[in-house]
Amino acid sequence: MQYSRREFIKKAGIATAGSVVIPHLTWATNTPWTSNSDTLKVGLIGCGGRGSAAAQEALNADNNVVLSAMADAFADSLEASLKTLKEKEPRKVQVTEKSKFVGLDAYQRLIESDVDVVLLAAPTAFRPDHLEAAVNAGKHVFCEKPFAVDAPGLRRVMAAAQKAKEKQLSLVSGFCWRYHLPKRETFGKVLNGQIGGILTAEATYNTGELWYKERQKGWSDMEYKLRNWLYYNWLSGDHIVEQAIHSVDMLQWAMGDVTPLRVTGSGGRQKRIDPKYGNVFDHFALTYEYEGGVKAYFFCRQQNNTAPSYAVELAGDEGRCIVDCRTGKHEITGKKPWKYDDETKFTDENAYKKSQTRSMYQQEHDELFASIRDNKPINDGEWMTRSNLVALAGRMAGYTGQTISLEQALSSEEVLFPADLSWETQYDVEIAIPGITEFK
Repeated sequence: MQYSRREFIKKAGIATAGSVVIPHLTWATNTPWTSNSDTLKVGLIGCGGRGSAAAQEALNADNNVVLSAMADAFADSLEASLKTLKEKEPRKVQVTEKSKFVGLDAYQRLIESDVDVVLLAAPTAFRPDHLEAAVNAGKHVFCEKPFAVDAPGLRRVMAAAQKAKEKQLSLVSGFCWRYHLPKRETFGKVLNGQIGGILTAEATYNTGELWYKERQKGWSDMEYKLRNWLYYNWLSGDHIVEQAIHSVDMLQWAMGDVTPLRVTGSGGRQKRIDPKYGNVFDHFALTYEYEGGVKAYFFCRQQNNTAPSYAVELAGDEGRCIVDCRTGKHEITGKKPWKYDDETKFTDENAYKKSQTRSMYQQEHDELFASIRDNKPINDGEWMTRSNLVALAGRMAGYTGQTISLEQALSSEEVLFPADLSWETQYDVEIAIPGITEFK
Protein backbone atom coordinates (compact mmCIF):
# COMPACT_ATOMS: atom_id res chain seq x y z
CA MET A 1 0.00 0.00 0.00
CA GLN A 2 1.26 3.49 -0.83
CA TYR A 3 0.79 6.34 1.63
CA SER A 4 1.11 10.08 1.13
CA ARG A 5 3.97 11.89 2.84
CA ARG A 6 1.69 13.08 5.66
CA GLU A 7 0.27 9.60 6.14
CA PHE A 8 3.79 8.31 6.65
CA ILE A 9 3.98 10.59 9.68
CA LYS A 10 0.65 9.49 11.17
CA LYS A 11 0.49 5.75 10.57
CA ALA A 12 2.86 3.54 12.55
CA GLY A 13 3.36 0.54 14.81
CA ILE A 14 5.88 0.58 17.61
CA ALA A 15 9.04 -1.52 17.20
CA THR A 16 10.80 -2.70 20.33
CA ALA A 17 13.99 -0.92 21.34
CA GLY A 18 16.96 -2.45 19.59
CA SER A 19 14.87 -4.36 17.10
CA VAL A 20 16.15 -4.66 13.57
CA VAL A 21 14.24 -3.10 10.71
CA ILE A 22 15.19 -4.59 7.36
CA PRO A 23 15.82 -1.59 5.14
CA HIS A 24 14.73 -1.01 1.60
CA LEU A 25 18.15 -1.17 -0.06
CA THR A 26 17.63 1.63 -2.54
CA TRP A 27 21.14 2.00 -3.89
CA ALA A 28 22.03 5.47 -5.14
CA THR A 29 21.71 5.82 -8.91
CA ASN A 30 22.24 8.51 -11.52
CA THR A 31 18.80 8.13 -13.04
CA PRO A 32 16.67 11.26 -13.48
CA TRP A 33 14.67 12.07 -10.37
CA THR A 34 12.16 14.69 -9.25
CA SER A 35 10.19 15.13 -6.04
CA ASN A 36 6.53 14.09 -5.81
CA SER A 37 3.70 13.79 -3.29
CA ASP A 38 5.39 10.88 -1.49
CA THR A 39 8.72 12.63 -1.11
CA LEU A 40 10.04 12.83 2.44
CA LYS A 41 11.53 16.21 3.26
CA VAL A 42 14.62 16.30 5.48
CA GLY A 43 15.96 19.18 7.55
CA LEU A 44 19.55 19.32 8.85
CA ILE A 45 20.31 21.09 12.13
CA GLY A 46 24.06 21.44 12.65
CA CYS A 47 26.05 21.67 9.42
CA GLY A 48 29.49 20.53 10.55
CA GLY A 49 31.27 17.44 9.28
CA ARG A 50 29.06 14.90 11.06
CA GLY A 51 25.87 16.72 10.17
CA SER A 52 26.86 17.01 6.52
CA ALA A 53 27.67 13.30 6.40
CA ALA A 54 24.35 12.47 8.05
CA ALA A 55 22.54 14.50 5.40
CA GLN A 56 24.35 12.63 2.64
CA GLU A 57 23.45 9.31 4.25
CA ALA A 58 19.81 10.34 4.58
CA LEU A 59 19.71 11.16 0.88
CA ASN A 60 21.28 7.78 0.07
CA ALA A 61 18.84 5.87 2.27
CA ASP A 62 15.75 6.33 0.16
CA ASN A 63 15.18 7.15 -3.49
CA ASN A 64 12.36 9.56 -2.67
CA VAL A 65 13.99 11.94 -0.17
CA VAL A 66 15.09 15.55 -0.48
CA LEU A 67 17.10 17.83 1.75
CA SER A 68 14.79 20.85 1.91
CA ALA A 69 16.10 22.92 4.84
CA MET A 70 19.32 23.56 6.77
CA ALA A 71 20.09 25.35 10.04
CA ASP A 72 23.30 26.31 11.80
CA ALA A 73 24.53 28.95 14.21
CA PHE A 74 27.04 30.09 11.58
CA ALA A 75 26.30 31.06 7.97
CA ASP A 76 29.73 29.99 6.71
CA SER A 77 29.27 26.47 8.08
CA LEU A 78 25.86 26.18 6.45
CA GLU A 79 27.07 27.44 3.09
CA ALA A 80 30.11 25.15 3.04
CA SER A 81 27.95 22.15 3.85
CA LEU A 82 25.34 23.11 1.27
CA LYS A 83 27.96 23.51 -1.44
CA THR A 84 29.42 20.06 -0.76
CA LEU A 85 26.03 18.35 -0.61
CA LYS A 86 24.74 20.04 -3.73
CA GLU A 87 27.79 18.92 -5.68
CA LYS A 88 27.08 15.31 -4.66
CA GLU A 89 23.29 15.36 -4.94
CA PRO A 90 22.23 18.23 -7.23
CA ARG A 91 18.66 16.93 -7.64
CA LYS A 92 17.98 15.89 -4.09
CA VAL A 93 19.36 19.01 -2.40
CA GLN A 94 16.50 21.47 -2.72
CA VAL A 95 17.46 24.08 -0.13
CA THR A 96 16.43 27.61 -1.08
CA GLU A 97 17.37 30.98 0.40
CA LYS A 98 14.13 30.89 2.37
CA SER A 99 14.93 27.47 3.85
CA LYS A 100 18.41 28.38 5.11
CA PHE A 101 18.25 29.34 8.79
CA VAL A 102 21.15 30.91 10.68
CA GLY A 103 21.57 31.83 14.35
CA LEU A 104 21.01 30.37 17.79
CA ASP A 105 17.27 30.09 17.09
CA ALA A 106 17.75 28.60 13.62
CA TYR A 107 16.59 25.16 14.78
CA GLN A 108 13.17 26.51 15.75
CA ARG A 109 12.60 28.07 12.34
CA LEU A 110 13.67 24.89 10.55
CA ILE A 111 11.41 22.68 12.67
CA GLU A 112 8.51 25.02 11.97
CA SER A 113 9.09 24.53 8.24
CA ASP A 114 7.53 21.76 6.15
CA VAL A 115 9.99 18.98 6.93
CA ASP A 116 9.18 15.40 7.87
CA VAL A 117 12.53 14.22 9.26
CA VAL A 118 15.10 16.24 11.18
CA LEU A 119 18.76 15.38 11.60
CA LEU A 120 20.11 16.72 14.92
CA ALA A 121 23.87 17.25 14.72
CA ALA A 122 24.57 20.51 16.55
CA PRO A 123 26.90 20.48 19.60
CA THR A 124 25.71 18.22 22.41
CA ALA A 125 24.44 20.90 24.80
CA PHE A 126 21.76 21.96 22.32
CA ARG A 127 20.34 18.47 21.89
CA PRO A 128 17.64 18.60 24.62
CA ASP A 129 16.13 21.80 23.17
CA HIS A 130 16.33 20.51 19.62
CA LEU A 131 14.90 17.06 20.35
CA GLU A 132 12.03 18.43 22.42
CA ALA A 133 11.11 20.86 19.65
CA ALA A 134 11.30 18.19 16.94
CA VAL A 135 9.14 15.69 18.83
CA ASN A 136 6.61 18.33 19.84
CA ALA A 137 6.31 19.25 16.17
CA GLY A 138 5.72 15.62 15.16
CA LYS A 139 8.96 15.06 13.24
CA HIS A 140 10.88 11.81 12.85
CA VAL A 141 14.41 12.23 14.21
CA PHE A 142 17.95 11.13 13.63
CA CYS A 143 19.65 12.23 16.87
CA GLU A 144 23.44 12.26 16.79
CA LYS A 145 25.19 11.11 19.94
CA PRO A 146 25.51 12.21 22.70
CA PHE A 147 22.27 13.69 23.92
CA ALA A 148 22.98 15.83 26.98
CA VAL A 149 25.90 17.33 28.90
CA ASP A 150 24.22 17.16 32.32
CA ALA A 151 21.56 15.19 34.18
CA PRO A 152 18.79 17.81 33.93
CA GLY A 153 19.28 17.86 30.17
CA LEU A 154 19.29 14.08 29.99
CA ARG A 155 16.04 13.86 31.92
CA ARG A 156 14.50 16.14 29.29
CA VAL A 157 15.80 13.88 26.52
CA MET A 158 14.35 10.82 28.27
CA ALA A 159 10.95 12.50 28.43
CA ALA A 160 11.16 13.56 24.77
CA ALA A 161 12.08 10.01 23.72
CA GLN A 162 9.07 8.64 25.56
CA LYS A 163 6.86 11.24 23.93
CA ALA A 164 8.22 10.25 20.52
CA LYS A 165 7.19 6.66 21.24
CA GLU A 166 3.71 7.75 22.27
CA LYS A 167 3.39 9.82 19.09
CA GLN A 168 4.66 6.90 16.99
CA LEU A 169 7.66 8.81 15.67
CA SER A 170 10.95 7.16 14.76
CA LEU A 171 13.93 8.18 16.88
CA VAL A 172 17.25 6.75 15.73
CA SER A 173 20.40 7.51 17.71
CA GLY A 174 23.88 8.27 16.43
CA PHE A 175 25.38 5.29 18.27
CA CYS A 176 26.57 3.94 14.94
CA TRP A 177 28.13 0.72 16.26
CA ARG A 178 24.65 -0.52 17.16
CA TYR A 179 23.98 -0.49 13.42
CA HIS A 180 27.25 -2.22 12.50
CA LEU A 181 26.48 -5.74 11.28
CA PRO A 182 29.63 -7.46 12.64
CA LYS A 183 28.98 -6.02 16.11
CA ARG A 184 25.36 -7.04 16.00
CA GLU A 185 26.49 -10.59 15.28
CA THR A 186 29.19 -10.55 17.95
CA PHE A 187 27.32 -8.93 20.82
CA GLY A 188 24.27 -10.98 19.91
CA LYS A 189 26.26 -14.14 20.60
CA VAL A 190 27.56 -12.74 23.88
CA LEU A 191 24.03 -11.87 24.97
CA ASN A 192 22.95 -15.39 24.01
CA GLY A 193 25.49 -16.84 26.43
CA GLN A 194 28.30 -17.90 24.10
CA ILE A 195 30.99 -16.86 26.64
CA GLY A 196 28.82 -17.75 29.63
CA GLY A 197 28.27 -15.26 32.42
CA ILE A 198 30.46 -12.16 32.17
CA LEU A 199 32.97 -11.91 35.01
CA THR A 200 34.82 -8.75 34.04
CA ALA A 201 35.13 -6.33 31.12
CA GLU A 202 37.41 -3.64 29.76
CA ALA A 203 36.53 -0.83 27.35
CA THR A 204 38.87 1.77 25.87
CA TYR A 205 38.86 4.84 23.68
CA ASN A 206 42.47 6.03 23.67
CA THR A 207 43.20 8.31 20.77
CA GLY A 208 44.98 11.50 19.73
CA GLU A 209 43.95 15.12 19.90
CA LEU A 210 41.27 16.64 17.70
CA TRP A 211 40.85 19.89 15.79
CA TYR A 212 41.16 23.42 17.13
CA LYS A 213 40.12 26.71 15.47
CA GLU A 214 42.26 29.79 16.04
CA ARG A 215 40.40 32.90 17.15
CA GLN A 216 39.57 35.19 14.23
CA LYS A 217 39.23 38.94 14.18
CA GLY A 218 35.68 39.99 14.97
CA TRP A 219 34.75 36.86 16.89
CA SER A 220 33.08 37.46 20.24
CA ASP A 221 34.10 35.32 23.19
CA MET A 222 30.93 33.24 22.75
CA GLU A 223 31.51 32.72 19.03
CA TYR A 224 35.07 31.57 19.74
CA LYS A 225 33.80 29.06 22.30
CA LEU A 226 30.98 27.79 20.11
CA ARG A 227 33.40 27.23 17.23
CA ASN A 228 35.67 25.32 19.63
CA TRP A 229 32.86 23.61 21.49
CA LEU A 230 34.78 20.38 22.06
CA TYR A 231 36.89 22.00 24.76
CA TYR A 232 34.10 23.25 27.03
CA ASN A 233 32.27 20.69 29.11
CA TRP A 234 29.12 22.83 29.16
CA LEU A 235 28.96 22.44 25.34
CA SER A 236 30.42 18.97 24.72
CA GLY A 237 30.10 17.14 28.02
CA ASP A 238 33.89 16.52 27.92
CA HIS A 239 35.44 13.89 25.69
CA ILE A 240 34.19 10.94 27.73
CA VAL A 241 30.67 12.04 26.83
CA GLU A 242 31.30 13.51 23.39
CA GLN A 243 33.61 10.87 21.87
CA ALA A 244 34.43 7.97 24.20
CA ILE A 245 30.73 7.38 24.80
CA HIS A 246 30.90 5.04 21.79
CA SER A 247 32.93 2.63 23.91
CA VAL A 248 30.63 3.19 26.88
CA ASP A 249 27.70 2.28 24.66
CA MET A 250 29.36 -0.90 23.36
CA LEU A 251 30.14 -1.90 26.95
CA GLN A 252 26.52 -1.30 27.91
CA TRP A 253 25.35 -3.31 24.92
CA ALA A 254 27.54 -6.25 25.91
CA MET A 255 26.24 -6.04 29.48
CA GLY A 256 22.66 -6.34 28.30
CA ASP A 257 21.93 -2.62 28.70
CA VAL A 258 21.59 -2.95 32.45
CA THR A 259 22.53 0.07 34.53
CA PRO A 260 25.69 -0.29 36.62
CA LEU A 261 25.29 0.32 40.32
CA ARG A 262 28.15 2.77 40.77
CA VAL A 263 31.37 4.11 39.30
CA THR A 264 34.67 5.13 40.87
CA GLY A 265 37.47 6.86 39.06
CA SER A 266 39.70 9.78 38.33
CA GLY A 267 40.95 11.89 35.47
CA GLY A 268 42.72 15.11 34.67
CA ARG A 269 44.77 17.29 32.32
CA GLN A 270 48.35 16.08 31.91
CA LYS A 271 49.24 17.10 28.37
CA ARG A 272 46.47 19.28 27.02
CA ILE A 273 46.90 22.09 29.55
CA ASP A 274 46.96 25.18 27.31
CA PRO A 275 44.04 27.58 28.02
CA LYS A 276 42.87 27.09 24.44
CA TYR A 277 41.67 23.64 25.52
CA GLY A 278 39.02 25.19 27.75
CA ASN A 279 38.12 23.16 30.83
CA VAL A 280 38.00 19.56 29.59
CA PHE A 281 40.19 16.68 30.77
CA ASP A 282 42.52 14.74 28.50
CA HIS A 283 42.10 11.38 30.26
CA PHE A 284 39.71 9.36 32.46
CA ALA A 285 40.20 6.04 34.28
CA LEU A 286 37.05 4.47 35.73
CA THR A 287 35.70 1.30 37.30
CA TYR A 288 32.01 0.51 36.85
CA GLU A 289 30.42 -2.03 39.19
CA TYR A 290 27.40 -4.05 38.10
CA GLU A 291 25.11 -6.45 39.98
CA GLY A 292 26.85 -9.53 41.32
CA GLY A 293 30.18 -7.78 41.77
CA VAL A 294 30.97 -7.72 38.04
CA LYS A 295 33.40 -4.91 37.29
CA ALA A 296 34.11 -3.12 34.03
CA TYR A 297 37.28 -1.06 33.61
CA PHE A 298 37.07 1.94 31.33
CA PHE A 299 39.89 4.11 30.03
CA CYS A 300 39.87 7.00 27.58
CA ARG A 301 42.29 9.73 26.61
CA GLN A 302 42.96 12.32 23.92
CA GLN A 303 46.75 12.68 23.87
CA ASN A 304 48.97 12.76 20.82
CA ASN A 305 51.87 10.29 20.52
CA THR A 306 50.33 7.75 22.88
CA ALA A 307 49.37 4.12 22.25
CA PRO A 308 45.90 3.92 20.67
CA SER A 309 43.15 1.56 21.77
CA TYR A 310 39.48 1.41 20.84
CA ALA A 311 38.04 -1.90 21.94
CA VAL A 312 35.80 -3.88 24.27
CA GLU A 313 37.10 -7.08 25.86
CA LEU A 314 34.89 -9.42 27.87
CA ALA A 315 35.88 -12.33 30.08
CA GLY A 316 33.17 -14.87 30.80
CA ASP A 317 33.14 -18.14 32.72
CA GLU A 318 33.04 -20.06 29.42
CA GLY A 319 35.09 -17.90 27.10
CA ARG A 320 36.32 -14.48 26.08
CA CYS A 321 35.26 -11.95 23.47
CA ILE A 322 37.12 -9.10 21.83
CA VAL A 323 35.68 -6.41 19.59
CA ASP A 324 38.40 -4.11 18.27
CA CYS A 325 37.25 -1.07 16.31
CA ARG A 326 40.75 -0.31 15.05
CA THR A 327 41.62 -3.72 13.60
CA GLY A 328 38.12 -4.96 12.82
CA LYS A 329 38.58 -8.04 15.00
CA HIS A 330 35.37 -9.68 16.23
CA GLU A 331 36.25 -12.95 17.92
CA ILE A 332 35.15 -15.32 20.67
CA THR A 333 37.49 -17.88 22.22
CA GLY A 334 36.82 -20.61 24.78
CA LYS A 335 34.28 -23.42 24.77
CA LYS A 336 32.44 -22.09 21.72
CA PRO A 337 35.01 -20.29 19.56
CA TRP A 338 33.77 -18.08 16.74
CA LYS A 339 35.09 -15.39 14.43
CA TYR A 340 33.07 -12.98 12.33
CA ASP A 341 33.47 -13.53 8.60
CA ASP A 342 31.09 -11.31 6.68
CA GLU A 343 31.71 -13.03 3.34
CA THR A 344 29.88 -16.10 4.64
CA LYS A 345 26.74 -14.04 5.24
CA PHE A 346 25.96 -13.73 1.55
CA THR A 347 25.29 -16.36 -1.09
CA ASP A 348 24.93 -13.73 -3.82
CA GLU A 349 28.16 -12.04 -4.91
CA ASN A 350 26.42 -8.79 -5.84
CA ALA A 351 24.69 -8.61 -2.47
CA TYR A 352 28.06 -9.06 -0.77
CA LYS A 353 29.62 -6.28 -2.84
CA LYS A 354 26.74 -3.97 -2.02
CA SER A 355 27.09 -4.76 1.67
CA GLN A 356 30.62 -3.44 1.60
CA THR A 357 29.41 -0.02 0.43
CA ARG A 358 26.86 0.40 3.23
CA SER A 359 28.69 1.70 6.29
CA MET A 360 27.27 1.61 9.79
CA TYR A 361 26.50 5.31 9.38
CA GLN A 362 24.52 4.51 6.26
CA GLN A 363 22.80 1.59 7.97
CA GLU A 364 21.38 3.95 10.61
CA HIS A 365 19.64 5.98 7.94
CA ASP A 366 18.62 2.97 5.86
CA GLU A 367 16.73 1.63 8.87
CA LEU A 368 15.34 5.02 9.88
CA PHE A 369 13.79 5.67 6.48
CA ALA A 370 12.65 2.06 6.10
CA SER A 371 10.84 2.39 9.43
CA ILE A 372 9.02 5.47 8.16
CA ARG A 373 8.10 3.87 4.85
CA ASP A 374 6.95 0.65 6.55
CA ASN A 375 5.06 2.48 9.32
CA LYS A 376 7.08 0.63 11.98
CA PRO A 377 8.77 3.34 14.06
CA ILE A 378 12.12 2.69 15.68
CA ASN A 379 12.74 4.20 19.11
CA ASP A 380 16.28 3.98 20.49
CA GLY A 381 15.40 6.23 23.40
CA GLU A 382 15.67 3.86 26.35
CA TRP A 383 19.11 2.40 25.73
CA MET A 384 20.64 5.51 24.15
CA THR A 385 19.83 7.65 27.20
CA ARG A 386 21.05 4.93 29.56
CA SER A 387 24.44 4.91 27.83
CA ASN A 388 24.54 8.71 28.08
CA LEU A 389 23.82 8.41 31.81
CA VAL A 390 26.64 5.90 32.28
CA ALA A 391 29.06 8.30 30.56
CA LEU A 392 27.83 11.26 32.63
CA ALA A 393 28.28 9.27 35.84
CA GLY A 394 31.81 8.40 34.73
CA ARG A 395 32.62 12.06 34.16
CA MET A 396 31.21 12.96 37.57
CA ALA A 397 33.37 10.29 39.21
CA GLY A 398 36.41 11.43 37.24
CA TYR A 399 35.89 15.08 38.13
CA THR A 400 35.36 14.47 41.83
CA GLY A 401 37.48 11.38 42.46
CA GLN A 402 34.52 9.93 44.34
CA THR A 403 32.30 6.89 43.98
CA ILE A 404 29.07 7.98 42.31
CA SER A 405 25.98 5.81 42.14
CA LEU A 406 24.00 5.87 38.94
CA GLU A 407 20.97 6.96 40.93
CA GLN A 408 22.93 9.97 42.21
CA ALA A 409 24.09 10.78 38.70
CA LEU A 410 20.58 10.77 37.25
CA SER A 411 19.26 12.85 40.15
CA SER A 412 22.00 15.48 39.92
CA GLU A 413 20.74 19.06 39.67
CA GLU A 414 24.00 20.46 38.31
CA VAL A 415 23.27 22.44 35.14
CA LEU A 416 26.29 23.00 32.89
CA PHE A 417 24.60 24.65 29.92
CA PRO A 418 23.47 28.22 30.64
CA ALA A 419 19.86 29.21 30.10
CA ASP A 420 19.06 31.95 27.58
CA LEU A 421 22.38 31.65 25.77
CA SER A 422 23.18 34.62 23.52
CA TRP A 423 26.15 35.93 21.55
CA GLU A 424 26.87 38.35 24.40
CA THR A 425 26.83 35.72 27.14
CA GLN A 426 30.02 35.64 29.21
CA TYR A 427 30.37 32.16 30.61
CA ASP A 428 33.31 30.39 32.19
CA VAL A 429 33.40 27.13 34.13
CA GLU A 430 36.28 26.06 36.36
CA ILE A 431 38.50 23.08 35.61
CA ALA A 432 37.59 20.18 37.89
CA ILE A 433 40.18 18.79 40.33
CA PRO A 434 39.59 15.27 41.72
CA GLY A 435 39.46 15.36 45.51
CA ILE A 436 38.53 19.05 45.54
CA THR A 437 35.62 19.37 43.11
CA GLU A 438 32.41 18.32 44.82
CA PHE A 439 29.55 16.31 43.39
CA LYS A 440 26.44 18.43 42.86
